[in-house]
Amino acid sequence: MSSSPSVDAAWRSHRPYLVNLAYQMLGDVGAAEDVAQEAFLRLARTDVMQIDDVRAWLTVVAGRLCLDQMRSARARHEHPDESGALDVAASPVLEPADRATLDDEVRTALLEVLRRLSPGERVAFVLHDVFQLPFDEIAETVGRPVGTCRQLARRARAKFSDASPRLVEVSDVEHQLVTEKFITACANGDLQALTAVLDPTVWGVGTVLGDGAPPPQVNHGPHDVAVNLLRYLGRGATLVSGPAGQPALLAFMDRRLFAVLVFTLRDNLILKIEASVDPSAAIPR
Repeated sequence: MSSSPSVDAAWRSHRPYLVNLAYQMLGDVGAAEDVAQEAFLRLARTDVMQIDDVRAWLTVVAGRLCLDQMRSARARHEHPDESGALDVAASPVLEPADRATLDDEVRTALLEVLRRLSPGERVAFVLHDVFQLPFDEIAETVGRPVGTCRQLARRARAKFSDASPRLVEVSDVEHQLVTEKFITACANGDLQALTAVLDPTVWGVGTVLGDGAPPPQVNHGPHDVAVNLLRYLGRGATLVSGPAGQPALLAFMDRRLFAVLVFTLRDNLILKIEASVDPSAAIPR
């Protein structure tokens, strides 16, 4: 990414988080990867030593890039949103990524709800309700007063509830923190960091989809589970949380969804991992 050690360190530490954050807003993993790339290109052109909080700086840049992209998409494709009195831009039409067999109902339903949110609503909702950012930081990203950002998030929450009450619950802080550590460890191929988020009695089961699939594969213990996870998720895969922080992890290869993982947590550690894998989606096109 850069010859600057500070930028390289930020890339390892914050890129997985940034891709996940952008995915929650855009609903497209390829677009999210592009946003993260652009944010780091801008960081590389900046004096990092003058930035007090690199992660917060990257969050603001990525949030603005997502906002611009959503507003641009709206200008090309969308009709005005009648509920957008506080936000002049309505939600965009998100072009669906190539669908793998594994593209599940919850993911599709949540993306349909996200399309109903204006860009400002989506950014405020994702940053506050999913990533727990305070509204003063969100206001810097959105370019609106704090009170307006609160109202945008509240309005987004109401739209979620009206559209599908069973999908309105977003993940709690515990799930979000554990998921972020898991994603970062996999992205960096860090076995030690990955085992650190696993319960001593963790076990994982992987089910391969398709005709003639082998029996489910089961692993027990932090070391065996982590080694097996890195075999599939530690090289070339992009991991993101389910849309709007839903308690699932989506794994993409070459921007195609090939696995969904569901965690069971205990005391801030992962106790059980249930994975559904579509091997055909991981084959390069």
